[in-house]
Amino acid sequence: MPSYVMLASWTDQGVRSIGELPKRIDQAKRLLADMGGAFSSLHMTMGAYDLIGIYDAPDDAVAVRFTLMIEKLGNLRTTSLKAFPEQALREIVKSIG
Repeated sequence: MPSYVMLASWTDQGVRSIGELPKRIDQAKRLLADMGGAFSSLHMTMGAYDLIGIYDAPDDAVAVRFTLMIEKLGNLRTTSLKAFPEQALREIVKSIG
């Protein structure tokens, strides 16, 4: 299953309702699970981004749909990255020659 990295920043609304964050995390995990995916890790960070989530989803369409549904709530703005595991990296580099 493909892996994705979500870099997220609070919106003003997200900061005002920060006390609801644990509930929102649980809802996001359930939403992703209902779509056939799962978080492998979630971290609060300091710096350019406030949260980093690493998750698996069945395909790119599910990953995009999940991200849009999360952003639609108005608490986060995200940047998403598709992640390639080490074995895929090795195969890609090998195919280049």
